[in-house]
Amino acid sequence: MHEVTSNAHTGIDTAAIREAARNLDDGAVTAGYQGNREEVIAMLNGALATELVCILRYKRHYYTVSGANNGAIKAEFLEHALEEQEHADLLAERIVQLNGKPDFNPASLTERSHAEYNDAEDVAAMVKANLIAERVAIESYRQMLARIGDSDPTTRQMLVGIMAKEEEHADDMRDLLE
Repeated sequence: MHEVTSNAHTGIDTAAIREAARNLDDGAVTAGYQGNREEVIAMLNGALATELVCILRYKRHYYTVSGANNGAIKAEFLEHALEEQEHADLLAERIVQLNGKPDFNPASLTERSHAEYNDAEDVAAMVKANLIAERVAIESYRQMLARIGDSDPTTRQMLVGIMAKEEEHADDMRDLLE
């Protein structure tokens, strides 16, 4: 059987691609990866810390908000906590795909997080703290996307999806303030 070394229509060197793919130690990271892997992993670990702090903040608010008229707010806090957990899972999975190690160390979590933890007692203060944190997350993702550019399309697509959800969360919190 004759092996084609390049596709005449696309100019893709299939023989070179196949040979490079035999380096199994790099997992999903191929020779054509153009991002700065260490920098991307560091950014993703910062985002992971942020999401973990957001989960804890939303969970605390969920469990401590009280009052007969606050059922909808309580439900919103829980929904956001669960969605932030999905974001954390996506980030951790991507870090591993890039041959990095997700940092779940609780000892340094708050200092690595872009957003702050909040233990407010008042419902309005809780909502305000969550809105601020969502705005911090949105801007952090925006800056990460600018930094990554087109060098890592998979990470970029994931971050765009997470940022869209954070914008939805911010909108939800703003609506609750009114």
